[in-house]
Amino acid sequence: METTTLDIAQMREAAGQATTMLRVLANEDRLLLLCQLTQGEACVSDLEGLLGIRQPTLSQQLSVLRNEGIVSTRREGKKIFYKLDEGRALNLLNTLYGLYCKTDKNSSS
Repeated sequence: METTTLDIAQMREAAGQATTMLRVLANEDRLLLLCQLTQGEACVSDLEGLLGIRQPTLSQQLSVLRNEGIVSTRREGKKIFYKLDEGRALNLLNTLYGLYCKTDKNSSS
C-alpha cells in the first residue's frame, strides 16, 4: 500500500474548514434547527412551533446558517422556507444522529 504525505498547507486549510463547520454546529439551537431541517423544508413559524425556540432567536440562527451556506431559502407569498443543503453539514448531522440519537437498544453509550 502506497502512503502519501499530506501537504501542510492543505491540512491547515482543511482544518480551518472543519473548525468553521464545527463552530456552526456547536450551538444547541442551530443544531436543533438543522436536525429538524433534515426532515424537509420549513418556515420560521413551523420551526418555532416544532422546536419551542422563539422567533427572534430562530431568525438569528437561521441567518448564521444561511450566511455559512448550510441552508437555502425560497419565498412563497409572505413566508420564507428554509431547506438544508446537501453537503458536509448533512454528512456530519447523519454521523451525530448515529452517535447520539439512535435508540437502538444494542448500541452502547
